[in-house]
Amino acid sequence: MDASIKKYLDRIKYEGNLEVAYETLYGIHVNHALRIPFENLDVYNKKPILLDKETLFHKIVESERGGYCFEMNGLLSIVLKELGFKVTDLLARACLEGEIFFAKLHHVMLVEINDKKWLVDVGFGGEGITAPVLVEEGLEQQQFANTYRITTSPTFGYVLQRKAAGEYINLYAFHTEGCIPVDYVVANHFTSTFPDSFFLKEKFCTLPTEKGRITLTQKHFKVVEGEKVTETEVKDENVFYDLLKVHFRIGME
Repeated sequence: MDASIKKYLDRIKYEGNLEVAYETLYGIHVNHALRIPFENLDVYNKKPILLDKETLFHKIVESERGGYCFEMNGLLSIVLKELGFKVTDLLARACLEGEIFFAKLHHVMLVEINDKKWLVDVGFGGEGITAPVLVEEGLEQQQFANTYRITTSPTFGYVLQRKAAGEYINLYAFHTEGCIPVDYVVANHFTSTFPDSFFLKEKFCTLPTEKGRITLTQKHFKVVEGEKVTETEVKDENVFYDLLKVHFRIGME
């Protein structure tokens, strides 16, 4: 096994099987999602976001940082391909408040195993999936504290939805046409440098848990455990970085 892959598996604390099987995909996906936070600190600080293998491994594995979709899913895509999985990299359209679809600026993957296709995504943040989602229209799929399903749109293709208060809300939409590396270079550059980009407005870090999610912003630290929500004020940058280190295991240089 490539030494970098071994280091990645150690980083996410995955000790299971490495055969090309759903059980392997599930284990790696869940361990990655629960242990590597979604964060925009480098984007917010206007540092270049590079997507080559060496940079991704150095940042996320060796430096024990997180990242956003192009980094998180870019790294996972590399790992899965090197393990022998059939991976198709895609670009999805995120959805604002369940209604307005944006441009194709979110990296996701389709992984095909024994004629079944799984949506794979460890880089959405918010209320994104923790485990692979079977691409089967209308099937409710429970993942820890959340329930998801895939539906279709004549305009936007497949749509991932999350159940909230008894109703399904659109998260993002995607077609199954594969992308090439330069597509992500363009999308990543726009997302990380466009003056009105959400990722440049406020620094944040978020991580799903088996009971819910923890989220840190410049103003608040929020812990969701089922129906229980605890929110505390972040008074200054020192508090922010203390919380970042304690709850997300990230120490900034």
